[in-house]
Amino acid sequence: MRPLTEEETRVMFEKIAKYIGENLQLLVDRPDGTYCFRLHNDRVYYVSEKILKLAANISGDKLVSLGTCFGKFTKTHKFRLHITALDYVAPYAKYKVWIKPGAEQSFLYGNHVLKSGLGRITENTSQYQGVVVYSMADIPLGFGVAAKSTQDCRKVDPMAIVVFHQADIGEYVRHEETLT
Repeated sequence: MRPLTEEETRVMFEKIAKYIGENLQLLVDRPDGTYCFRLHNDRVYYVSEKILKLAANISGDKLVSLGTCFGKFTKTHKFRLHITALDYVAPYAKYKVWIKPGAEQSFLYGNHVLKSGLGRITENTSQYQGVVVYSMADIPLGFGVAAKSTQDCRKVDPMAIVVFHQADIGEYVRHEETLT
């Protein structure tokens, strides 16, 4: 378990900033204590400094995980956000998409969101902007990337993709053996 290098921090913060923008500072400086990001086995963990000090007594090879897994670095050194970060990213999301109840199951099975399943979208969402996908009952379901801007969504045909799937809460069931 080690702190992230400058390059790793920059890559990770750029990815998270796609979803929450300048609210990134709110993740680190929280009212309930100071939190930090640590790297362990190519995975980035979000952990309070209080728990980090307690974990210093455990050797690195015996440590499985610590805190919440925010994502992992791929072999090409790109950062991939995991669904386990949804609870921390969703409250600060700048751009949101709400999908209709009929499209929820399709999204939770890993499919993209079509225009016919789109309930609402945040105004001024640009194309390829990171979005958090919600149900119509305001329950966060996952992450995505806007395939079309808000203005383009109004005039596109119903079978066009409006949000590219990135991660969803259905991954807890589909990939439970690999999520840590």
